[in-house]
Amino acid sequence: MNIEGAQETGVGPAPLRLADRTFRSRLFVGTGKYADTETMNGALAASGCEVVTVAIRRVDLDAKENLLSQLDRERYFLLPNTAGCFTAEDAIRVSHLSRELGLGEWVKLEVLGDQKTLLPDPVGTLEACKTLVDEGFKVLVYTSDDPVMALRLQEAGATSVMPAGSPIGSGQGVLNPNSLSIIIEQLDVPVIIDAGVGTASDVTIAMELGAEGVLLNTGIASAKDPIAMAHAMRHALEAGWFAARAGRIPRRRYALASSPTVGVIGE
Repeated sequence: MNIEGAQETGVGPAPLRLADRTFRSRLFVGTGKYADTETMNGALAASGCEVVTVAIRRVDLDAKENLLSQLDRERYFLLPNTAGCFTAEDAIRVSHLSRELGLGEWVKLEVLGDQKTLLPDPVGTLEACKTLVDEGFKVLVYTSDDPVMALRLQEAGATSVMPAGSPIGSGQGVLNPNSLSIIIEQLDVPVIIDAGVGTASDVTIAMELGAEGVLLNTGIASAKDPIAMAHAMRHALEAGWFAARAGRIPRRRYALASSPTVGVIGE
């Protein structure tokens, strides 16, 4: 569906195509940091998301009532992630575990460089991406806002490249729009902005840059009212998607009157 069709039918943005799947929502939401299961499920529903990320290392596989059992598998597509992995080997191992748990061959790949910044390790990330792609995984890969690295990950076969707007959980929003816009411009695979979102306007900015989607967790889960914030994030994404395709007015140094200044009565 193009923008005209979306406007005429009153629905949201056109569906997002990733590999062999199509998703109605372009907002991806995580499952960490919620006060309780009820709040998590309420926020997920309010966000309108279809893809939900799950940190496999944080799932208690021995517990009968673990995170996986608390999510509606009919409603949401579960995207396992390798959060908490600091080496390529560890991330690959967690991806294999996810597949053995029956979660399929989709993975959101994270290979982190250090505990303090949680920035991606570029060498480990690229190594793990190549290996997992060769093993048949659909890899959505978390990376920095480096345009060269983004190209390397695309060349490695990533299904989606996911540059950070700012450090994970920082709430700083989009710190480097110039680099992100270059990544979006030069890549053929979908670019999904991942990490650092603090409020709804951050999501709109990311989408106005031309991103295909946004992934967030803390911005909703740690808000004072997660469900209300989830509503806000949903509408912010839709606003940004339409705005990016509407053709904004050029920025001007001086004012330009909205009403005509010639041909008015009295002239």
